[in-house]
Amino acid sequence: MMYMNLFLNPVIVSVILLCFLCIRKVNVLLALIISAIVAGIIAHIPISNIMNTFVSGMGGNSETALSYILLGTFAATMAHTELTNVISNKVFNIIKGNKYRLLFILTIIAVFSQNLIPIHIAFIPIIIPPLIELMNRLKIDRRAVACALSFGLKTPYIVIPAGFGAVFQGLICDNLSQNGLTVQKENIWQSLWILGIAMLVGLLIAIFISYRKPREYKSINIDKQNEDIPKFSKKHAITLLAAFVTFIVQIITESLPLGAISGLSIIFASGVVKHDKTDQMINEGVSLMGYIAFVMLIAAGYAMVLKSTGGIDSLITSIEPLMNGNKFIAALLMLLTGLFITMGIGSSFGTIPILAVLFVPICQSTGFSTTATILLIGAAAALGDAGSPASDTTLGPTAGLNIDGQHNHIKDTCIPTFLHYNIPLIIFALLASILL
Repeated sequence: MMYMNLFLNPVIVSVILLCFLCIRKVNVLLALIISAIVAGIIAHIPISNIMNTFVSGMGGNSETALSYILLGTFAATMAHTELTNVISNKVFNIIKGNKYRLLFILTIIAVFSQNLIPIHIAFIPIIIPPLIELMNRLKIDRRAVACALSFGLKTPYIVIPAGFGAVFQGLICDNLSQNGLTVQKENIWQSLWILGIAMLVGLLIAIFISYRKPREYKSINIDKQNEDIPKFSKKHAITLLAAFVTFIVQIITESLPLGAISGLSIIFASGVVKHDKTDQMINEGVSLMGYIAFVMLIAAGYAMVLKSTGGIDSLITSIEPLMNGNKFIAALLMLLTGLFITMGIGSSFGTIPILAVLFVPICQSTGFSTTATILLIGAAAALGDAGSPASDTTLGPTAGLNIDGQHNHIKDTCIPTFLHYNIPLIIFALLASILL
């Protein structure tokens, strides 16, 4: 009966359905809505209440959606000033036909987008399309590029206590303290560095083993950049200054939208982009990031329905008897539970408050150390971010790599990133939690 209840859990059924629908090429937005309705029906929630809960929950990601639109606008201004042309040209000159050098540079740019110039995934639709033709000539398997970008988008918030990492690690610290385990913020990154090594292992396997063989793509002209590459000038320096201000304001105020507004204000006030171009820049920002922003809103509604079903609590209740005081089994079940929850919600950040309430008492009763507890909750929250159809970590790379219609979101982004990052995370977290 226990196992039957587990397999009929609305969260498990809904997440499996979501993945199935996405694999069958159902649009992510529709897949999320259908999966939310199914979860509600299994939990015997009236259909009208399901939709009310869904719509009300969409506000949970409103700040994230606003951030993406503003950062998309910031990225559009970077393209308008031709700074992206300068950057792309530098990349061309540096790689000199070496595909591994290109993958390394893209990884570094993705890492910087989380901390140094925190525009998150907004850089991808700007930087990647001009490089697609080069990737085709080098016969780079775009699954390797998706893994490189996902590594850069995910690893920094796990291990670096700045930018998005400060938010993620701050959430872990606050929620652990609220649930009876007092820790300091520096304890978080000092415990999570092991997960960074796991991510690095996954990246190396993807690039040098899984997707090292050449892969042919059709050469399709994609809005090519101007033949005359501009030299670095004053307007480019001001744009970089605006990016730096965006970073500083975001760190000080802990508000990414406010940081983006500050950066945009410098660009428009300085005249780098004329005031009469404001509408055009915002429209381009919506075009770049609007779909992903809306998916984030839908994902928040889906997460709210999952929470309202009570399936998350019953999932934990169902697996607790299976632990039987065994650390290995307890750690494995907690990690797998985190994987399922994050796969559905699509947000590592949104998963932390759910996991902390349930996992802290389990870790304390099972005898896990403070370091092991931090590690398990951090890993359980991070699991599924790479691989989830509704995660910005997968939606971002697809937005850039599928510019010519030759990169499938599920088969070429979600499945490769799921395999290469979630498996190492589980293995490293499992072993480290037992040994530490």
